[in-house]
Amino acid sequence: MMFNRANELLGANWTLHDLRHTAPFLMLDDPNMPPVYVQHILGHKHLSTLDIYNRPTRDDVISAGLAHHSRQEHKRNNPPPAPPAPAYNRDSLDVLFGRRPG
Repeated sequence: MMFNRANELLGANWTLHDLRHTAPFLMLDDPNMPPVYVQHILGHKHLSTLDIYNRPTRDDVISAGLAHHSRQEHKRNNPPPAPPAPAYNRDSLDVLFGRRPG
């Protein structure tokens, strides 16, 4: 009813179904929202049904591609540190090599 009152006040004829189609555009524009999540939220069986909502501009595609390559270069130039070698228990080494503790 609130939605109907807002429509009347604005002289609009929006429907809740119209909002259902607006949400995917906004969600797919969010780089932190994986498309598969949008698929599940909308209850679509196939990911390809989101194609009608996914209309990136040429600049968006170029920016995303450059950002991807920048992240890959950063990974290559900054590999994660090697995990520390496990520490040995001195008593175990003494037993292993037949040394007397001491």
